[in-house]
Parts: sequence; C-alpha cells; structure tokens
Amino acid sequence: MKEFDFVIIGGGCAGLSLAYELETHKKLENKTLAIIEPRFEYRRDKTWSFWKVFPHSFDDCVKKSWKSFSINLPYKTKHLGCDNFLYQTIDSGLFYEKINNKLKENKNISFFKNINDINLDNAFIFNSVSYFNNDKNNIWQHFFGVEIETKNNYFDESIFNLMDFDCEQKNSVHFFYTLPFEKNIALVETTWLSKMDDNSIKDYDNQIKNYIENHLKIKDYKINYKEEGAIPLFYPSNIREKNKINIGTAGGMTRLSTGYTFLNIQQHSKYIRENIDNIYNTKIFEIDKKYHFLDKIFLKVLEKNPEKMPNVFYNMFNASTDTVIKFLSNKSNFLEDLSIILKMPKLPFIKALLKIND
Repeated sequence: MKEFDFVIIGGGCAGLSLAYELETHKKLENKTLAIIEPRFEYRRDKTWSFWKVFPHSFDDCVKKSWKSFSINLPYKTKHLGCDNFLYQTIDSGLFYEKINNKLKENKNISFFKNINDINLDNAFIFNSVSYFNNDKNNIWQHFFGVEIETKNNYFDESIFNLMDFDCEQKNSVHFFYTLPFEKNIALVETTWLSKMDDNSIKDYDNQIKNYIENHLKIKDYKINYKEEGAIPLFYPSNIREKNKINIGTAGGMTRLSTGYTFLNIQQHSKYIRENIDNIYNTKIFEIDKKYHFLDKIFLKVLEKNPEKMPNVFYNMFNASTDTVIKFLSNKSNFLEDLSIILKMPKLPFIKALLKIND
C-alpha cells in the first residue's frame, strides 16, 4: 500500500478547501497528499451562503451577491441592507471545478475512493467525516431546496429573503428561505430547526410545492435543481489525537446558532497551512468559546420555547444590521454581543442560563 505525508479523509468542502490552501501556498511541493473521497464525480450538489465578513479565495465561484435582505413574520416584514458585508452564495459545482483543476497540476496529490487503499501508519490525517451518537435527541437544521425557473419575470433579484416564518411551525422552528439569482430563477428552501425524530415535518416536497404555488403565487415554473441536507446544531466529539486533526463540521467549524460553516472552514484551513510545518504540536483551532456559551443558551431556549423563536430572530435585527451580521459570523466584540443580548426576551433566556448544565 502507498504511503503519504498527509491524508485528507473526505473530499467535500472542508477537505478540498484545505488541499487548495496547502497547494496554492506551495506547502505540497515536497510533500505527498492523499484525498479519500468515494464519489465518482463532482457536480453541483450544495449551496453555501454567508455574509462576507472577511476576504476568501472563492469570489470567482460566487453565484450571486446581495446588498439587501428581508425577514418576515405573518403580517410584518423587515427590509434591511448589508452593504458592508455582502451576502454571497457559492456554487458548489464551480468550487469543485476550480479546486480539482488546481490539484491536478501537482503529481504529489492523489485521490482514492477507499481508505483501505493506503497506509495511514506514518501519515498525518485531516478528517472531515463526522460521527454522531444519539443524534435523534439533538437539534438539527434540516432543509430541502429547489432552484426554480419561471416562465415570466417574477423575482426582485436585488433582495433575498433570509427567513419567512409565515408558515406552519408544528411545535418546532420552521421558515422558508429564498435566494433570487435572476428575475426568473431562484432557490427556495424549507428549513427546520428541530430534532429529527418527527417524520411529519419531513414531507419537504409538499412544503415546497405549497409555498411556491400558494404563498409565492407561482403556478408556471420548472425545477432545475434540488438539494437536501441536515446540519447538526451540536458539536461532535473533537478529541485531539497525535497524528490527526478533525476539520469541517467534524472539527467544530459549524456555528451552532446559524449552521454557518463555509467561512469557518476557510479560517481553519489557513490556520493549518500556517502551522503545517509543526502540525504535530499545533493547538486545536476553535470558534471563540464565547459563541459556544451563547449558542448553548440560544439552543436551550429554542428547544424549550420553539414558539418564541420567530420573534426572537425577528427582534434580533432591531440591533444594527452590521452588528447582527458580525455576531452571526463570529466577528462581534463584547459591546456588540451585549446589544444583541439586550434584544432577547429576558425570562426564557434567564431560565435557559440557569439550566445550562442540565
């Protein structure tokens, strides 16, 4: 079996981002890398969206950027601007193509479909595959989306809808999310924040159809693309091993209150690249612990008081939009955190704080 200096388990967003970061900064000129990925082909399969709070390497993979967004409850809507932090959507197909074309230039990089094809004994391993225990008892952000194309122009492509809570909640937290790429093309997603043990909320196709036809009032459309996923809103075990670092969601790079992961992956990849020459002794990279604490309280409230969450999200944006964006993107300072906290309903959050270790 072949031996390599580095092995990346999982050639998805986290694995490819790390490989690209190492390759483009010439860290693999004298090192070998194996990427373990079972898929037979790379194609568009996901949509990664985020506020651009710092530069990244994938502006040429951005499908669309927006400077305005809305959030709404039944009977009221907020229209907000995000000029200072554009909201961007990455096309995973373009992302895969860009990175794989770059990696093919280096003969020291090899792809394998099965981990048993290589020898791991002397390699340093970067693992992006998550393993979860008792996952049905935890809260997930699970979603299903379709990109639709309408016969006539329907959408205002200058503004996206971040959260539309004007829908059935079923004792959970449920909203729709609409990204208009063109006047007649948009991604529409149904999103739930809930445990995964209730099959009655997983009729995603019906939810999407009803929302498009009865809420958006679009009757004549075709579906170009579908995507489905589930993001854990809890941290997997991330114990440091001598020759292994977990990356991506497996490495705790998902922000629990939002599900945002893409930019955290880019920061983690940069951190690993900067420390690759001393990787065996490098400390674990983590999202700031204050966000762990605040998200734990937030999710406790969500679990105990799901009916309050639409108003919680809506009222959060009573604070400065830039402040909220920075808070949701792990870039806020203490005063900004405080301004968000003061917008929260006091009693349920105090109760959650008192029960944080339950």
